[in-house]
Amino acid sequence: MFLEERQEIILNMLARDGKVRVRELSEKFKVTEDCIRKDLGALEKKGKLKRTYGGAVRIRENSHMVEVSKHRNTDVEAKQRIAQAAVKLIHEKDMVFLDISTSNLAIAELLVKMDQDITVVTNMIDILVVLARNPKIRVVFAGGKINKSRDGFWGGMTLDFISHLKPDIAFVGAVGVDVKENSVSTYDIDDGINKASIIRHSKKAYVVAEARKLSTDGNYNYTSLDTLSGLITDTLPARDIQDAADSYGVEIILP
Repeated sequence: MFLEERQEIILNMLARDGKVRVRELSEKFKVTEDCIRKDLGALEKKGKLKRTYGGAVRIRENSHMVEVSKHRNTDVEAKQRIAQAAVKLIHEKDMVFLDISTSNLAIAELLVKMDQDITVVTNMIDILVVLARNPKIRVVFAGGKINKSRDGFWGGMTLDFISHLKPDIAFVGAVGVDVKENSVSTYDIDDGINKASIIRHSKKAYVVAEARKLSTDGNYNYTSLDTLSGLITDTLPARDIQDAADSYGVEIILP
């Protein structure tokens, strides 16, 4: 087997499993452990992986800031599946907080078709517009300073408003969820401060995130998984991620 072929297989194993071990690779390819270490070193220099003691792990993607509105047409099916799981957690008479998130917009699009007597608080403009179509839903808007992408509001006034609430349930979006490192991140600090406040003041709080976000990171860690009631995603993650979530007492909720 050529060196390039071996390294390509190593990268495929990383993409599938999230990590590889030197000893196991040595046995698989019938080469020395030193040879495998050289492979991992070469791949690390190319930015393909991160070496660890005894092996290597997949590099988590660091997403760049983009407008929320540009995400509306990405992962549409995954967001719909997340929304289906989320609405099952909402009960009659609940106060629900939906923050700035395209997954939460998908939740709003389901709620507007339902006949539940609920109150929804949001700081996302598009969610307000969607829910206004259902007169049975009481909609409360958390205003403040409009954000850079003009998808909603955050800042001191928004935080002050949130501090007076006690939502029964909240759904907050995320850019990245690192289950093993016990962190949830977003793009913007102000957005992260908002999300952390919503979680702190809600009786139950869930992060909504497509499965791909379990391998990406934002720029600001706004909470740890052990502050949450659960993580709602669209497909079952790898076993090691499930085990890590269990260790923090975090329920992974699927459609």
